[in-house]
Amino acid sequence: MASDTFALHHVGKVYGNGTIALQNMDFTVAPGQFVSLVGPSGCGKSTVLRLLAGLEQPSQGRIDRPVLERCDQLSYVFQEPALLPWATVIENVALPLKLGGQSARQRREAVAEVLAKVGLTEFGTAYPRELSGGMRMRVSIARALVTQPQVLLMDEPFGALDEITRGQLNGELLSLWQRQQWTVVFVTHNLYEAVYLSSRVVVMAAKPGRSIADIAIDLPYPRHPDLRTSPLCNRYCRDIAHLLHPAP
Repeated sequence: MASDTFALHHVGKVYGNGTIALQNMDFTVAPGQFVSLVGPSGCGKSTVLRLLAGLEQPSQGRIDRPVLERCDQLSYVFQEPALLPWATVIENVALPLKLGGQSARQRREAVAEVLAKVGLTEFGTAYPRELSGGMRMRVSIARALVTQPQVLLMDEPFGALDEITRGQLNGELLSLWQRQQWTVVFVTHNLYEAVYLSSRVVVMAAKPGRSIADIAIDLPYPRHPDLRTSPLCNRYCRDIAHLLHPAP
């Protein structure tokens, strides 16, 4: 295993109310991979992200986080943008840098660069209430990117968006990932989204939460939007769906 790989080894997580979120969970991500987690609600996908981020501690097993421990370069994108309503786009994106003690000049330069990457340069002085749902999610992604992370954890960031906006942001995320060479762990319920984005798809089952398959997506990058309707993409989605809903 590469020294920069981070992983869960036979990890279990039991919450205080007795809920078994994970049991004997094995999960690895190598540097530069885009890995999606799919599975039924309650199978522990978000728990895996929180464990990787260090927001939760395992009840059993071991977690290797060498990249994160050495570089501390992780950002987390949640299901909702969670923007400060009284702050402008620039102020929302600059918040991690301000909390980190960077100067006003450093913040301006970094925010300008990341807003250009996500196509929001012209909206820096806008407030969240003035933006569409897709634009608010772009702000959330910009805030995650402004610290120049090596690892990006994303918990269903596009789940509340319409299909057109979702597809557009999928393409933008892939373009950024290819340029920046991040390691990405992405949680989604949408199988077509998982296959389109990912180099690997890890399939999870619930009760207890655990991985039941790890599928390499053998499709070249860059990926054209038409890939979503291709026979090969449909085959991957069908195979994953059969794992999630096996025949009786």
